[in-house]
Amino acid sequence: MDHNALRFPLFVDLHNKPIVVIGAGSIALRRIGVLQSFGASITVIAPEALPLPESVAWIARSYRPGDLDGAFLVVAATDHRMTNAQVAQEARERGIFASIADSREESTFFFPAICTGSDLVAGVVSDGTKHHKTARAAKAIRKILEEIE
Repeated sequence: MDHNALRFPLFVDLHNKPIVVIGAGSIALRRIGVLQSFGASITVIAPEALPLPESVAWIARSYRPGDLDGAFLVVAATDHRMTNAQVAQEARERGIFASIADSREESTFFFPAICTGSDLVAGVVSDGTKHHKTARAAKAIRKILEEIE
């Protein structure tokens, strides 16, 4: 087992915490849905967006340095490698945990598959490369959590 590839599972309270999501495509929308389910206050920065939930603030423009001011977490999920890299760099400089959709190396946290049931929460991640294995494990854990009273 390569311990350098493993990430420590850290469960934090996201209720009303400011989360910045750069990009508004299908990956970003999935991340937004999960973050919303934990009560995060989400701001999306993207020139165009798929339909966003009403409670999400949308700034209709491209990312600019300084957009991460005050962010607790950041998710970069654009189709532009340079933009994602700039977001990763700004987050690193500011000490903000960042999930960079197209770069596990630049990510300081991996977005987990969330499993809930009976007032329990579990998160499943791999080393950032085994998405199908992660999905299978999450499905099995969800089934177990549903059965626990």
